[in-house]
Amino acid sequence: MSSNIGRAFKVQIFGESHGKMVGVTIDGMPAGIPIDEEWLNAFVQRRAAKGSAIATARRESDIPRIVSGVNEKGRSTGYPITAVFENSDTHSSDYSFLPDRPRPGHADYPAITRSMGEDDLRGSGHHSGRLTLPHVFAGGVAMLLLKQIGVDIAAHILQVGNVKDAPVDPVEPDMDALHQCHTREVPALDAAVGDRMMQTILDAKARLDSVGGIVEVVAAGLPAGIGAPYFDGAEAAIAQQLFSIPAVKGVEFGAGFGCAAMPGSEYNDPYYVEDGEIRTERNAAGGLLGGISNGMPVIARCAFRPTASIAKEQQTVSLSAAAVGDDAEVTLIVHGRHDPCVAIRAVPVVEAAVAIALADLYLQG
Repeated sequence: MSSNIGRAFKVQIFGESHGKMVGVTIDGMPAGIPIDEEWLNAFVQRRAAKGSAIATARRESDIPRIVSGVNEKGRSTGYPITAVFENSDTHSSDYSFLPDRPRPGHADYPAITRSMGEDDLRGSGHHSGRLTLPHVFAGGVAMLLLKQIGVDIAAHILQVGNVKDAPVDPVEPDMDALHQCHTREVPALDAAVGDRMMQTILDAKARLDSVGGIVEVVAAGLPAGIGAPYFDGAEAAIAQQLFSIPAVKGVEFGAGFGCAAMPGSEYNDPYYVEDGEIRTERNAAGGLLGGISNGMPVIARCAFRPTASIAKEQQTVSLSAAAVGDDAEVTLIVHGRHDPCVAIRAVPVVEAAVAIALADLYLQG
């Protein structure tokens, strides 16, 4: 079982939620790219809980320790970059019921089955959102590469429960506004909408429940011609990255599923020339056609399911009882420290995932 991805920009994450550390190795970063560690640290910290009432109470420093691949001049060497993050604030006793009673909505049962009982499920182990930390670091490194060709990636919370933010302009997205919203506790473009989203999350938390959300991401400045048809297409690469994020259950590009209700005359994006560049009047395609970038902003959205760990009583089974034919149905209340809405802290994770996919496609030529 490996957790690696990529052909030219290869990423492998490792570790478990309650192990000694989590980390990542990045292979394929060209030599001589400036590695701005201060910027990387700030990007990684956007994922941190920061004492928020709508985030986990787990407190980790989340400071990357780069152990290879960066020279004394602060540039990539061209060899694998490895970074590790120490785990220190773990409460493993919260998971004493595992592996006997798998949590509804979690990977516990299929993971136990696949590993023949050897999977470390404390804090969800290798399946945990904790592993998005090295994922974000790798995405940050990918962004440093993409910045060299003028690509800018930013995301925002589009929806929490039934509360919706305004979507980005798909033709002329305001990248400054997207970056500025990242300073808010709920990174929505409309601060008032963000406040309503916050209340929706707090209400769910008060009910011992959780709520899902949608993150919208934009990659601006990607030149036309990046990608390939069929199995190696840009949509496929980006979707694979986004679906690797725990709790993502849906991905769409441009008009997305809405295209099913549109006539072709409305969906097709008419071409025109502006300052010598080919552009489209609309962007229903989300910047991608036939698996290849067309020079317009890449627009994608991903749906996050409600957090699986909730403090309500739920039905599960005792695997040990089931194994001997006894009555196996039991109830379970999941205690511990969990985000009532994982989509909020996932905004930089989504940005990182898109960056990794685009960096890999770019280096493939």
